[in-house]
Amino acid sequence: MSQPQSSVKNRLLQALSQKDYALLQQHLQPMEMQLRQIVAHRRTPITEVFFVESGIVSMIAESPDDRIEIGVVGREGATTAGAAFGATQHPHTIMCQSPGDALSIRRDDLEVLVGQSPSIAVILGRYLHYLAVQIGQAAYANASMNIEARLARWILMTDDRTDKFELNLTHEFLSVMLGARRPSVTSAIHVLEGAKMIRAERATITITDRSKLEYIASDAYGLAETEYERLFGVNRSAEVKSSSEAR
Repeated sequence: MSQPQSSVKNRLLQALSQKDYALLQQHLQPMEMQLRQIVAHRRTPITEVFFVESGIVSMIAESPDDRIEIGVVGREGATTAGAAFGATQHPHTIMCQSPGDALSIRRDDLEVLVGQSPSIAVILGRYLHYLAVQIGQAAYANASMNIEARLARWILMTDDRTDKFELNLTHEFLSVMLGARRPSVTSAIHVLEGAKMIRAERATITITDRSKLEYIASDAYGLAETEYERLFGVNRSAEVKSSSEAR
């Protein structure tokens, strides 16, 4: 049995009316996501949509010779939400980069419910718009910015989606996420650490100056986050401040 709306952490489910959530609730099933777990392989049928409760999943574009992260989903969103509007195949690999939990719903059930309730469709449509902005910003960053700026953006986006001050990451994993060679990632970490933006110890990165990271990330960070605030009324700045004070 799924949990009541008052206890869910996923912001899309929180944004639903009580009536709409009740429609979904009977179909939602809890699941755990393990570190580095492949939630879905590219070019495979979409059977479920996952509303992330905690943890982070990455959308990874792949070629025979390379992989790069193009989008991230945390408790603000859901995986392959386009399935609600008829999408049937995963265009990209979905991998868990930070362990957590999700509430899953069968693709067929969600598509039927969207047909029954236009207001559910509005929420998911807004989220897909936000996700398109986020992916566009990733493309801009990967094409136009240096590795230090891209790393700063990635650390900020990961920090937004976790409750921990420390991020457990390896240089090898970051090289996949950023589409860069491992020595380049190591060098970028040293640059950010030398500027006292982060502290790196083994596989752990600790943020020491978030405002400096935002400055380095420049226009690659903030546009998508502001758009999410506009669409869903979530005050990200207040959340970040509250989280920082709690730390």
